[in-house]
Amino acid sequence: MKVAVAGAGGAFGLKHLDAIANIDGVEVVSVVGSPRDDLSELAKARGIAHNTRDLADSLARKDVEAVILATPTQMHAAQTIACLKAGKHVLVEIPMADSLADSKAIVQAQKETGLIAMSGQVRRFNPSHQWIHNKIKAGELKVLQMDVQTYFFRRTNINASGQARSWTDHLLWHHACHTVDLFQYQTGGTATHAFGLQGPMHPALKIAMDMSIGLKAADGAICTLSLSFNNNGPLGTTFRYICDNGTYIARYDDLYDGKEQPIDLSGVAVSNNGIELIDREFFAAIKEGREPNSSVAQVLPAMETLDRIERSFG
Repeated sequence: MKVAVAGAGGAFGLKHLDAIANIDGVEVVSVVGSPRDDLSELAKARGIAHNTRDLADSLARKDVEAVILATPTQMHAAQTIACLKAGKHVLVEIPMADSLADSKAIVQAQKETGLIAMSGQVRRFNPSHQWIHNKIKAGELKVLQMDVQTYFFRRTNINASGQARSWTDHLLWHHACHTVDLFQYQTGGTATHAFGLQGPMHPALKIAMDMSIGLKAADGAICTLSLSFNNNGPLGTTFRYICDNGTYIARYDDLYDGKEQPIDLSGVAVSNNGIELIDREFFAAIKEGREPNSSVAQVLPAMETLDRIERSFG
């Protein structure tokens, strides 16, 4: 299978390139990047034949069957729809869009084309959360509360590698999207209650730098999510699952019990890398002609919940 990666020079574009290198039967034949990326050197170092600044160039290539979009959030909806209209399967990094209207437009485009369109909800694929999900499905665990902290120090536009970027991230439509989708995935349905509070807007970035979100599932489970771009301390996201049968702490691909003892995740998946696992699901769904886990249709309820939260800010 021959694929293109857009946003290849960014932090997550590089993560996808590294992941694909571990997957048999898949070849990156084109990379797309911004003017600030040294694409020719990147392509040469990785043995990729084609590089361009324009996604349309990659979409015009007959050898490109699928596209991974690791581009700025504000570009996701238009680029996803462009990929589908060009006859290419597409995996778009989280979030698939930064509005409910654009999310619905993506889902409609997927229905019209019948192609695979997948949203990069990597938390569904991290072995830590997969372990929890498997226990829930087996009837061995019931989530009572998810207590989640998503903390960064981003008072300027920088990416996950600390490099400057031209676009602005968003606590609700990007970072909260991870947790809202995961909570609904782990509890089996759309939240019955959803609300949020946001702090002051940053004068230059024009986004809220602090946020608090509450969710409740139909079975009574609740989620408390705290987010900040003002946290000058340990960075990242910690998920605490308080369950009827134990407490578990997930940090990306790693899982611990309530007393911080590591849990063996060997055997949960073929890799301990969530990015690689989501890419594997994308390519497998294409080959098998089936809907992938984290399809845009499956993720739409999370986008609807984010819209409800945004409207609750007042």
